[in-house]
Amino acid sequence: MKVLLSREELAAGVCRLAAEVRRDHGAEPLTLLGVLTGSIVLVADLLRQLEGPVEVGMVWASSYRGTATRPGSLELRLDLLPDLTGRRVLLIDDIFDTGRTLSALVDALKERGVASVQTLVLLRKPARTEVAMRPDYVGFDIPDAFVVGYGLDYDGVWRNLPEICTLEPSDLSTTLGTTPGTTLG
Repeated sequence: MKVLLSREELAAGVCRLAAEVRRDHGAEPLTLLGVLTGSIVLVADLLRQLEGPVEVGMVWASSYRGTATRPGSLELRLDLLPDLTGRRVLLIDDIFDTGRTLSALVDALKERGVASVQTLVLLRKPARTEVAMRPDYVGFDIPDAFVVGYGLDYDGVWRNLPEICTLEPSDLSTTLGTTPGTTLG
């Protein structure tokens, strides 16, 4: 693995994102909705830097399963959400890859009667975007590489890395015992 974003770069990026959210929302009530499971580290770090009444909820969305490194069909679980009618929502995700997940979640939240919904992502891959929407807040633009750490995983592991690292094919065969020749695309 190679470090793409260091701890220090991530901390500075989260501070910048929090300042942008505070600038736009001040101390007004805000509901943060993190997309499980990749955004949990980001949500925790961002939450500690916001002021005023902040409610937190989580939504589950997945298009990557097991050892997949390219998105498949999207599944959403919204049954754990509180009543969001009339609330200002900040939807937080770890990465904006194709954009399909965030776009579908924004549409689903609007159907639930939110007053407004904005989006915040730690990472964005501009080369892979497939939707017209753009996140309102972006931590970092990154190249089209498979990344892990700071909440992002490969088959459930490496979420705990304090940096964002690019995952190389050799990392799969030596660390996880996957079939040699597995390719990351």
